[in-house]
Amino acid sequence: MAKINFGGVVEDVVTREEFPLKKAQEILRNETVAVIGYGVQGPAQALNMKENGINVIVGQSLDFKTDWDKAVRDGWKPGETLFPAEEAAKKGTIIQYLVSDAAQRALWPQLKSCLNSGDALYFSHGFSITFKEQTGVVPPADIDVILVAPKGSGTSVRRNFLAGAGINSSYAVFQDHTGRATERTLAIGIAIGSGYLFPTTFENEVYSDLTGERGVLMGALAGIMDAQYEVLRKNGHSPSEAFNETVEELTQSLIRLVDENGMDWMYSNCSATAQRGALDWRPRFKKVTLPVFDELYEKVKSGAETRRVLESTGKPNYRELLEIELKALRESEMWQAGQQVRNLRPKTN
Repeated sequence: MAKINFGGVVEDVVTREEFPLKKAQEILRNETVAVIGYGVQGPAQALNMKENGINVIVGQSLDFKTDWDKAVRDGWKPGETLFPAEEAAKKGTIIQYLVSDAAQRALWPQLKSCLNSGDALYFSHGFSITFKEQTGVVPPADIDVILVAPKGSGTSVRRNFLAGAGINSSYAVFQDHTGRATERTLAIGIAIGSGYLFPTTFENEVYSDLTGERGVLMGALAGIMDAQYEVLRKNGHSPSEAFNETVEELTQSLIRLVDENGMDWMYSNCSATAQRGALDWRPRFKKVTLPVFDELYEKVKSGAETRRVLESTGKPNYRELLEIELKALRESEMWQAGQQVRNLRPKTN
């Protein structure tokens, strides 16, 4: 492992230089990786591993024809590399459990019966194991239980892989029955195209992930955008101006500068007026949002957020209710303006 100084805190991370793909291929040479679920993370991880020379099969319920058909379009062959979920699980030695969190609870009794002694059960989220009292996911003692959690959506995992960059991932071992759990975990992490891997626990992964999704990554970001857009509109600014100042400049310019060299570098490459205002208002935004983040983290850690997810997503009409919420978001003035702004972007050849 490489020791890296993160702002004064030294962490051990695993890079491609010290754990090259060739090493991962050797460790996984006699393994069959069964990717269960071809929805969000499944396609990216399966395709990346396949293109990295790993023996991969896909397990997908025939009840979800859209996902099955997508797997076929992506080149997985029914009866050869594509099977119903339980059949694939029986064939695999490393079973990647990549269906949704709610589906993991529902499918677990069937999947558990497919596991053989010495198999590895792989997750990309600590949800089901950490909150086992709610999910009922309690693995047998004679298997490895491991995790690699890419820090991005499946779309980003695939896109970054094709660009040669990779996306960073956390990894953890919950149960090491074979004595090879760590090397299996790292090998899979490299095989799916991780930029680098940093250690965590199943608990810390799910606590940070649920907090991040509800916070800066999605919930807080969308809420702050809504608020700023509303203030600009009620003060007479046009939809185009309000959207450009709220979303377009962030996503098309400023966040890219942050990505390149950090927040201070982005500030240094903006006007003095922007710098001064941002530095003055940053602590005020932190002060008003810190109590919200404290409350959010406690609700995540207590399992309240997990209960909310399982109760909501377990309803028979959940997808219909979800579409109503997403439709309202999609058809709001701000995101209708966003569609028009995107349409007006210059087309690249």
